[in-house]
Amino acid sequence: MGSTLDIVLAALLGYACGSIPFGLLLTRMAGLGDVRKIGSGNIGATNVLRAGNKGLAAATLVLDLVKGFVPVALAASFFVAPAEMPEAALGPAPVAAIFAVLGHCFPIWLGFRGGKGVATNAGVSFGLAWPLGLAYAVVWLAILAVTRFSSLAGMSAVCAAAIVAAVLGYVAFVPALVLIAALVLWLHRDNIGRLMAGSEPKVGSGK
Repeated sequence: MGSTLDIVLAALLGYACGSIPFGLLLTRMAGLGDVRKIGSGNIGATNVLRAGNKGLAAATLVLDLVKGFVPVALAASFFVAPAEMPEAALGPAPVAAIFAVLGHCFPIWLGFRGGKGVATNAGVSFGLAWPLGLAYAVVWLAILAVTRFSSLAGMSAVCAAAIVAAVLGYVAFVPALVLIAALVLWLHRDNIGRLMAGSEPKVGSGK
């Protein structure tokens, strides 16, 4: 269409996909109850792992990644930015990226209480450009392997995606990735406090 309507549709698509609470749905179907009532209370893969099922946690991670990738890829394929929009402004794909993460973090179906956006932003990064997704994955896995702090790995990855986008010349994606990184860091503010205090639990610690 090449109109503002495409931007609106991209936002709606992103939010609709991002707001699917896979972590909650999978744990309920498995008879493990409400994942929001354990651990950190959010619906992401790390908290699903605290429910005691590694398979469900892995499935949640993959599905949360997919729900970030799909709307961005579709927006890039079927929607176009208005002709008057500057190159570096937010086009349909970056807008879909922002709203996919917003949908995961603030799903309307769950009273706007969701996850912290790390896995969904991994999918978003792959959807925008595979080198960004690759950088995201490498940083995420490397920091997690070295420190075993899921929160630190996630925060490092979202920041890395924005930095790599700027370095590699993906100028149009930088504003969206910076906004997403700021949101993810804000949602991890309690984790940051615990990291600084030395009380943040590590993956597999059982705490």
